[in-house]
Amino acid sequence: MFFGKKKTKESLKKQTETLPPSSQNNSEVEKQVQPDGEVKPNETISESTQTFVEDMKDRILSPADLVVRNVSKTITILFLDNLIKEDILNLKLLPALQNIESESPETIQSQLPLPQINITSQMANCVDTMLTGAVVIHVEGHSCAIMVIIPARESRGLTPPENESQVIGSQVGFNESLSTNISLVRRYILNPNLGNEKFKVGKQTNTSLSIMYIKGIVAEQNVNTIRQRIEELDIQDIIDSAELAELLDDNNISIFPQMLITERPDRFCDGLLSGKVGILVDGSSMAILCPYSFIEFFQSREDKNLRWPIATFLRCLRFAAILISIFFTPLYVASLTFHYEVIPQSLLVPLSESRARVPFPPILEALFLELIMELLREAGARLPTKIGQTIGIVGGIVLGTAAVQAGITSNILIIIVALCALSSFITPSYMMGNVIRIVRFPIIILAGFWGYYGIMLAFCILLIHLLKLTSLGAPYLTPFYPPRINSWGDSLIRFPYRVTKRKSPGTRVDGAEFPSSQAGHKNDGNEKE
Repeated sequence: MFFGKKKTKESLKKQTETLPPSSQNNSEVEKQVQPDGEVKPNETISESTQTFVEDMKDRILSPADLVVRNVSKTITILFLDNLIKEDILNLKLLPALQNIESESPETIQSQLPLPQINITSQMANCVDTMLTGAVVIHVEGHSCAIMVIIPARESRGLTPPENESQVIGSQVGFNESLSTNISLVRRYILNPNLGNEKFKVGKQTNTSLSIMYIKGIVAEQNVNTIRQRIEELDIQDIIDSAELAELLDDNNISIFPQMLITERPDRFCDGLLSGKVGILVDGSSMAILCPYSFIEFFQSREDKNLRWPIATFLRCLRFAAILISIFFTPLYVASLTFHYEVIPQSLLVPLSESRARVPFPPILEALFLELIMELLREAGARLPTKIGQTIGIVGGIVLGTAAVQAGITSNILIIIVALCALSSFITPSYMMGNVIRIVRFPIIILAGFWGYYGIMLAFCILLIHLLKLTSLGAPYLTPFYPPRINSWGDSLIRFPYRVTKRKSPGTRVDGAEFPSSQAGHKNDGNEKE
């Protein structure tokens, strides 16, 4: 039912390679990914300013926001309006260009009072840089261009997370700016071993993304796997991180997510400290963490801020809510259709009276109510906040009352369906919550046709599928399969911090300690080669 083929590309060939030396020096490595394997034409820049301007217009289709300005007889600047910071252009760049004595590109680069200045002789590089927010300077008689990067990126301010709220802990979420999100991560982790590799993906969008990890804590094969999969992407566009997560999954046909998508910087940094690989996508307020196991999707960052008995109780409550949400309605359908003998005598009479006026079999009755609940949930999510809350409450009460009075459904089933819907919302991960709600429907159908045997068949199919799933090669049911007893202390039960170690099952280098800034970048022997 949920089986799919895993990726069979040669993804394990490069997993034994070591991390790039630049990651040990905490530098940001930027790579241009060409998914189709073709090399962009790197035509050289003309020495004539007029020819250069015409070539630039042809490359970017002469947009209305292209500004061409002559600073002097030999110096011409080009930029796209609203993509650069005009105050820097008018107060720093233009006065500096007007006061330069020698008009050679090298002299201009050395005398401009701005940090990000590059010289290129390739048209493709010049166009790509200008589209990211740069002023291009061309000097008559020189076959190169100076690129002054001063992007004006509009982004909303830092706001509390909307989908992952918590009472105790940080109240700041990611926004759509990649540079802002990276700075948030560096505020939490002040360590020189925090690696940041930049890539560009998408033939049309040329979207920037960053891979982040902590050298000495992360398993190198996980970084190599993610790096290789990104380089092998053959796609036209990437708009959001959820699209990228599906493309990087081990089994992208499966309904279960294998990577966590979070909008919380503290949860993202906690994953990096546990040995996971993080991915930030420019233009998306959601970050990716991988590898991630099934049990970790039901853990909240707030669990670490609570006392361990309370956190353990909440985790067990979430796991019980999963079982209720998936199996409660199918058990009702199977019991009333095939297995009356399992219903206690005291409940049999109320059930019979409740269903006396219902003309439909239990399977149709259950599917009807489940679809109504999904319609209410979807309508409440798409409408504005105040209207959505009203629709959810009033719609549920009105439809439920009218359905019972009309004899379409029983009041007991309404209670069961409402309890299952409420249980599905307890899951901290929105993606996993959707899976729990969808999985319920085929199980109800099997229960309506085969009773308890159908429920057991569905359970076995789900279990086998989960056993076969992996996340970056790590078993999806870690630490229960394969059993790793030393990692059970922070899974379903959270033991006190004095007992447990900060180690995520199947992701972190065994025995690795958090590298201090005084230790530099020396290999202490705990890192896998």
